[in-house]
Amino acid sequence: MADWIPAEVIKNRHWNNDLFSLVLQANIEPFKAGQFTKLGLEIDGKMIQRAYSFVNPPSSNQIEVYATRVADGLLSPRLHALEPGQQVFISARANGFFTLEEVPDSDHLWLLATGTAIGPYLSILRESAAWQRFRKIVLVHAVRFSADLSYQAEINALKELYPEQLIVQPFVSREPAPPALPGRIPQAIEDGMLERHVGLALTPEQSQIMLCGNPEMVRETKAVLEQKGFSKNLRRQPGQITTEHYW
Repeated sequence: MADWIPAEVIKNRHWNNDLFSLVLQANIEPFKAGQFTKLGLEIDGKMIQRAYSFVNPPSSNQIEVYATRVADGLLSPRLHALEPGQQVFISARANGFFTLEEVPDSDHLWLLATGTAIGPYLSILRESAAWQRFRKIVLVHAVRFSADLSYQAEINALKELYPEQLIVQPFVSREPAPPALPGRIPQAIEDGMLERHVGLALTPEQSQIMLCGNPEMVRETKAVLEQKGFSKNLRRQPGQITTEHYW
């Protein structure tokens, strides 16, 4: 059973017809950047819940989650329709190990995401630890359409703060949208296109890679990286690939 507490909706930002971000106020316990919480609503006498990563850094006094409305979903259409002043339930305690504490030191940190899975990276990048530990950070965000590239203002603010460290490379798979690359992340790693465009070599000696999002992307990218000599990062046996399946 989740330790449910009420959260007030401060803002519901609709990025397009289906992508939205909820900004909430609630007295939750401290969490680590990269972790997730659970949101729930009582529907027909049952608590319907889903996990959502924090987009906000732990230092923020407001909670933010990034989600997509699933047309036939039980919960997401109701969350999408919430208005300021309304209430949703949130778990008081965060979960998850997709944090920088679990990632070994390296020269370069590659953050690879699809869709709403960019959320935990925005939380991580708005804390100081990443910038102190890694010489270069590559943020890769793959979506279907350019309208799905949310949080551009926040990403641009990070680029202004860390112009020598942060490299941002979007992918858009279903329409031409330069400077976004076409296609998918696994293929762009396999054929070297991603390395050529960002200007960094992807090597086990210099790189740590975090994968978050569509399970198919995570699985395929992990397989391509393993062919290049990378290994999964485990506490008992540190490697270079840290993963989080987003559903």
